[in-house]
Amino acid sequence: MNKFNISGIQQLGIGTMDFRKSWNWYIEMFGADTKILEDDTVAERMLPYTGGKPHKRHACIAMNLQGGGGFEIWQYSERTPEPCPFTISVGDLGVFAAKIKCRDINAYHKFITARWADASSPSILPDGTPCMYVKDLYGNVFQLVQRDDVYIDQGKLTGGMAGAVIGVSDMERSVKFYKEVLGYETVRCDEVTTFDDCPLLSGADKKCRRVILTAPKRYGAYADLLGDTTIELVQALERVPRKIYQGRYWGDPGFIQVCFDVTDMRELGKFCAEKGHPFTVDSCPSGEVFDMGDASGHFTYIEDPDGTLIEFVETHRIPVVKKLGWYIDMKKRNPYKPLPKFLFRLMGLVSKEIVKP
Repeated sequence: MNKFNISGIQQLGIGTMDFRKSWNWYIEMFGADTKILEDDTVAERMLPYTGGKPHKRHACIAMNLQGGGGFEIWQYSERTPEPCPFTISVGDLGVFAAKIKCRDINAYHKFITARWADASSPSILPDGTPCMYVKDLYGNVFQLVQRDDVYIDQGKLTGGMAGAVIGVSDMERSVKFYKEVLGYETVRCDEVTTFDDCPLLSGADKKCRRVILTAPKRYGAYADLLGDTTIELVQALERVPRKIYQGRYWGDPGFIQVCFDVTDMRELGKFCAEKGHPFTVDSCPSGEVFDMGDASGHFTYIEDPDGTLIEFVETHRIPVVKKLGWYIDMKKRNPYKPLPKFLFRLMGLVSKEIVKP
């Protein structure tokens, strides 16, 4: 049995051209109104992916407390973000869609189409899950997947992140990676088909191989909040895929990384190295604590077989009521014991955001 633990997808990173506009949109359309942290400092640890130079950026992690991972909204502060120079198509290498929990696809379709034009009709994924798709302000694609589990019921139709859709070049190699390294052990479906469930995507009519993976029940302090997730791997069969972040920096517009909440980072590092995927970034190489604005912890990165960035975060401290100096010290509690819901209810009350320009 592994000494480390992966408790779920903590967040998906989303690079944007306008931090405030994007966050406002995610609040209105996806209910991501609980701020976990916000930071406006220099990213000094990501030099392998930022041209060898540190860059100032403005970032936050916002969550929907109905359950699911968060939105890490990210914008360069002193460098003009560089959008993808081509139209992203089905199967391009990297994360080309984020999965969002939705309790009722038909009801959400009615809600979103009354407010936003770039939304598809309800459809069905190859594994039988009801779904639909939405493009945000800057063309990022979100796949809404119907789920009936709710962490804290706030009357919203959506929850948080429920996984990712990732383009790959070699399906067998990628399935092995996501199974062995990240624990997505079960194949829910493996089909050669098209993406006709999403006409919003370029290349949706081209044949591709779609494999949807799930993991066994996760455990840990945040596991109940983060919930179950799926990883959908897509290999283009009728076109040569392009790498979404080729020639661009980490943090440029698009889905930057998939981030997992973990415990015992050192043991995880040994495991990843043994599997041929050593850390490419380590925020605390000498065991120090990395400050992340209102929170602190330890983050690392690895790459999947096509270079898609996978982040791991071991949280050491998070704010509950910042004004009162009330923080949770994760190093002083059992990392496998779930945090009580009342703490998240309180965080939701004191950190609910109505973002203004």
